[in-house]
Amino acid sequence: MDFDFSDDQLALREAVQRWADKAYPFDARRTRAAAGGFDANVYRELAELGLCGLLADAAHDGMDMGPVEAMLAMEAVGSVMLLEPLDQTLLASAVLRAHGSAEAQDQWQGPIARGEAVPALALLERGQRYATTPVHTHAQGGHGGTTLSGSKHVVRAAAQAHVLLVSALYQGTPALFAVAAGASGMRVGRYVLQDGSAAADVHFDATPATLVCADATEALATAQDLGVALTCARGVGAMDATLRITAEYLNTRKQFGVPIGQFQALRHRLADMKMALELARSMSYYATLKVQAPAAERRQAMARAKVQLGRSLRQVGQEAVQLHGGIAVTDEYVMGHYFKYLTQLELSHGDTLHHLGTVSETMQARAGVFV
Repeated sequence: MDFDFSDDQLALREAVQRWADKAYPFDARRTRAAAGGFDANVYRELAELGLCGLLADAAHDGMDMGPVEAMLAMEAVGSVMLLEPLDQTLLASAVLRAHGSAEAQDQWQGPIARGEAVPALALLERGQRYATTPVHTHAQGGHGGTTLSGSKHVVRAAAQAHVLLVSALYQGTPALFAVAAGASGMRVGRYVLQDGSAAADVHFDATPATLVCADATEALATAQDLGVALTCARGVGAMDATLRITAEYLNTRKQFGVPIGQFQALRHRLADMKMALELARSMSYYATLKVQAPAAERRQAMARAKVQLGRSLRQVGQEAVQLHGGIAVTDEYVMGHYFKYLTQLELSHGDTLHHLGTVSETMQARAGVFV
């Protein structure tokens, strides 16, 4: 089996990395984070690169690419700690393409792919930890159309979105609905996450909605599993940059007249960081290859990948801070921001303990030798 990237995939990664390095220097990112964590001009540039339509089909102005291309793009933007929710855009496109009704696809796929409509996935509820199956949010249908009532928690870029894809119970079944920005009865309580990105709690009170998928069980599983794969890719990009910055610091900072990178103990710790990064990278590739696997196999693969990613994120982030010393926790220096970004990724789409439980549940009850 050939695991090499194609020329087109390598060209995509290089193009996105060039844009990221040019458009997202650290000082510009700090300014954007202080302004609320979302820059419409940056999002428009992402759309002009074709990234918003990466997973959308060509019939709706998409690039018609797959999970490997999405992984490469997310690694590149993860290396500069992108605040704008490109991953949410890719998730929305994938869910609409695979599970959305023809009407919903015609209405939203094209605008999302062109960057004209920013989507937000409203799937989590308070008290449900990382479960995406709705419990409290429900939909009611009548002669006046369908309305939603309930609340959603930690909705990325909800205040900036043009459409929210909301999970809700409808006739006893999890369903997916589209809610347009500014719909009546919708309240958005915005805030900023610890990595500086925009999020909000969204409350619905008889809010008009359009049905996207009547039975969203598979759609929600797709969103969760693909979200894990994209998070793994972002984490690999961020850890790669963290390791590079730490190595540069160790080769520059001097103690007793020599660069501290010459001290054997510190070199060993840097090597351990590299090992953790490569373990995460291999599991990120594994997760990407399993995105289109059968549901049970895919769920197990994503849990395994996220467990390793969480461990690597924690190790790389903590070691980087310790190897830098006090400067790493100052707001003016980049490393503290990478540490917060890595910490936020560890909590995204299920933390390490959550996925460790999934791995445990899907293990065989007996060792093979006793079968």
